[in-house]
Amino acid sequence: MRRKRYLPVLAMGFLIALNSCGSARILADGNIDESLSVRNIIRNHEASRIKFRTLSGRLGIDYFDGEDTQKVTVSLRMKQNEVIWLSAPLGVIKVLITPDRVSYYNKLDNEYFDGDFRFLSQLLGSEIDFAKLQNLLLGQSVVELQGRKYELQYTADAYELKPKPSLDFYKLFLQVEPKYFRLASQQLARPSEKRLMEVRYASYQEVQGQILPDQVHIAAIDKDERVTIGITYKQVELNRELRFPYKIPKGFNPVALK
Repeated sequence: MRRKRYLPVLAMGFLIALNSCGSARILADGNIDESLSVRNIIRNHEASRIKFRTLSGRLGIDYFDGEDTQKVTVSLRMKQNEVIWLSAPLGVIKVLITPDRVSYYNKLDNEYFDGDFRFLSQLLGSEIDFAKLQNLLLGQSVVELQGRKYELQYTADAYELKPKPSLDFYKLFLQVEPKYFRLASQQLARPSEKRLMEVRYASYQEVQGQILPDQVHIAAIDKDERVTIGITYKQVELNRELRFPYKIPKGFNPVALK
């Protein structure tokens, strides 16, 4: 069962760490300005949002679930706000995510899944939709930040934001790095359900004038199960014309949600 969990996890891990061939690798080493208000920090974070039409590259993904370690390289194609597409070598495994659909097929096991975001939400330990997934992978907050009050604290290298009072049903914790006002980390937890998702963005890089995440790690906990994922992007390009070929082979067996 753990092996079957691994393959669809790739669908959410694809954009997390960017390490583009030939791009400038940048550490977020700006200085903390304690005169900035919460409003200034949030506005700067929103203004830092990546602007692109399409994104393509190759991903090296490391996965560990407490028992098994997996390493795989996949091709990525993305159209912002519309499509996330992944393909393992020779098309043995493909993933297609759109705003209303999560789908993958696996030729190794003759199986497929074609349904909604409950699948990824179960894997990540947090409620996920397309916009949240895209934000998570691009270094933006998965939660709308405007219109809330926050407790602001400072560390040596980040602004820390916690909603006050805590949000209904779950807890949110954000760290914003001071150089580009991108996220250093974000954490969503549902303590009553023993579910936690933490994403750490260790550094950022520049690709074709855009600042993208680099060296990012995900930890997802659902009760007694824990999954960690590290991803490295290679040969990243922006704004190419892309196709997203995807067709579930005939005769494959559907994977059911728990």
